[in-house]
Amino acid sequence: MWTRNARVGVAALLAGALAVMISSALAQSPPAQSVPGPGSAPATGQPPATTGSAPAESSSKTGPTTAGGTPAKNAATATPAKSAGPPSRYLPNRFAGRAGVYYKAVWGIDSLSVKWAESGELIRFSWRVLDPQKAQALSDKKIEPSLISPRAGVSLVVPQMEKIGQLRQSQTPEAGKSYWMAFSNKGRLIKRGDRVDVVIGPFRAENLVVD
Repeated sequence: MWTRNARVGVAALLAGALAVMISSALAQSPPAQSVPGPGSAPATGQPPATTGSAPAESSSKTGPTTAGGTPAKNAATATPAKSAGPPSRYLPNRFAGRAGVYYKAVWGIDSLSVKWAESGELIRFSWRVLDPQKAQALSDKKIEPSLISPRAGVSLVVPQMEKIGQLRQSQTPEAGKSYWMAFSNKGRLIKRGDRVDVVIGPFRAENLVVD
């Protein structure tokens, strides 16, 4: 029979041996892994699965793709569009159709033009001679020219200047040269954009626009 003191001593030895064994076992076991929280990666080390589509890769690596799946050309390497350049000053020929054919064939002239001059005090009519014989009537000093405005209801005449005579060129026409005459527009009754008729004897040019 063990005495009370002997039993206490044996129990203490057993408790000490058990503590040593537990400490040794804990030292050899792997560290505990933390429980992943919401949205964190699982313990396996793999990226979390997503429920939507995979994020697009950086455009600097692959760039956009075409509908067929092939990579599209980088925008930086695309050929730049040509600039439009300065606006053209070309104006279409107003007498390119039947009117142009008529003035060339019958009167031997082209490039008819009616313009404001001297701040609108004068209306200048000009033309270019192609056939001097046919264009002779436009330079005939005996014929009084007139410029008619249906809108304003007026008929302008070529003014007679004291020292230089009529404001018109009346020399013998030559092929390839341009000629002009000026009509008095006192009061500026005829405006830019009006349509007028020029009558010089048998010659008549209708529906000319005042520039």
